[in-house]
Amino acid sequence: MDQANILIIGGGVVGCAIARAVSGRWQDVFLVEQFPKLGMATSTRNSGVNHSGIYYPKNSLKARHCVEGNRLTYEFCKKHNVPFRHCGKLVVAADAHEVEELAALKKRGEDNGVEGLRLIGADEIRKREPHIKGVAALDVPSTGIVSAEELVHAYGRVATNQGANIVTRAQVISLEPSGETIRVGLRIGDEEDAQEETIEAKCVINAAGLYADEIAALLGNHSWRIYPVRGEYCEVRGPRSSLINNLVYLLPHADGLSLGVHFTKTLWGTFLLGPTASYVEGNGRQRNRGLRDHARSRGAAGDSPCRHGVAGAHGCAIRRGACFNARRGNTWVGLFDDDSQEFLFSGAQ
Repeated sequence: MDQANILIIGGGVVGCAIARAVSGRWQDVFLVEQFPKLGMATSTRNSGVNHSGIYYPKNSLKARHCVEGNRLTYEFCKKHNVPFRHCGKLVVAADAHEVEELAALKKRGEDNGVEGLRLIGADEIRKREPHIKGVAALDVPSTGIVSAEELVHAYGRVATNQGANIVTRAQVISLEPSGETIRVGLRIGDEEDAQEETIEAKCVINAAGLYADEIAALLGNHSWRIYPVRGEYCEVRGPRSSLINNLVYLLPHADGLSLGVHFTKTLWGTFLLGPTASYVEGNGRQRNRGLRDHARSRGAAGDSPCRHGVAGAHGCAIRRGACFNARRGNTWVGLFDDDSQEFLFSGAQ
């Protein structure tokens, strides 16, 4: 039976960042990940935005960690050659009714310690983003884009160089307290030739993402349940990818479901439009968790899982006459093409 000081469950960005931190102080650190590669689930199925900290309640852990983490992420990316772009973002008010809410968001960000926030008018919006129509916007200069996949791999690489042991295709199937340790039962390998092994750890850290509630339940903790939110993106390529220069957001959903539809200029020159947001419950939740099987099969072929599913994305292209009905409440996004006079998003209510 292998022995570990610390065993981390989950090889996403959180698990790998933890592995990097603890392996610099302790020996015998293990990280186990059920998929064939690190970061194959929600850690790389997102916009890749390095957020500023404007959205969270004052004095909350999210606010404090986001503001500090924003700075530390840029520093880590520079040091370890992770591609990123420190570009800022605009949060746009589509009409006059949203200006008050935009001002409240600015104050919340200032209360959290986010620097450089300012409100700008329609003319400056057009200078920054010629194809965006809005009455006002919040300029958030500290926001940026990072390569999510390379960030995960960089954390994992540093952890490995510091002596951490990373094991992929390793699914946790049991957790059993034993004196001052926890015996972690693992199923390692593909379904056809999987073997079961046990690691005895002094400390177990649950960083299992969408499956964190299932891991907690293995130790009898049923007080937490994750209700995944499914999102889909459209990736716009070709000549029309120039319609967006950097990051453009609407105000977040009032119900807190998501930050709403936004535009993300990617590091490779396209832009993402989305995500949609819908709760996945009951059998649908389990179907989406079928990504586990799909990721294994795709990972074995040296590919990444398709970008649809929980926190996933679709690829598509804008064609002449296309109209995407993305909305926040009753307000439509005001994105249009000056050259063709086509409204990609109607500015009407």
